[in-house]
Amino acid sequence: MPGKTHSYSVTVTWTGNEGTGTSSARAYSRSHLIEASGKPPIPGSSDPSFRGDPARWNPEELLLASLSACHKLWYLGLCAGAGIVVLSYEDKAVGEMIEEPNGAGQFTSVTLRPRVTISSASAVADAEALHHKAHEMCFIARSVNFPVGVEPKTIREA
Repeated sequence: MPGKTHSYSVTVTWTGNEGTGTSSARAYSRSHLIEASGKPPIPGSSDPSFRGDPARWNPEELLLASLSACHKLWYLGLCAGAGIVVLSYEDKAVGEMIEEPNGAGQFTSVTLRPRVTISSASAVADAEALHHKAHEMCFIARSVNFPVGVEPKTIREA
């Protein structure tokens, strides 16, 4: 029996025409807005290595953020269901991407490094184990073709 189908829609609008369009590689900005109905826009650009604006989100950062947020949301839900009280959660995710000589490239790995504070010392092992389950359930991690590692650190509230 097939599962539910969910659809998502965003609009990406290029805002970087500086008067002459793409008449040359230096003639335009890589700036754009990412929008979805009822939500504030996200200012985007390319990575500064590719002539982008460092003050705007680039697709590579958004991919890391998607992987990290998906894992976090599954993890918190699993903890709530298991009776583990999470008091804080911060992930310093990192990703590695290679660029080929022709300019194409791909991510080769992402590592999530969540630091989680829980209320009970006796639940540390169970809390750490739930990261594995969260990883198995994460929609985004299941959709990418490179390894996503998880290196959690769980501490009890002081």
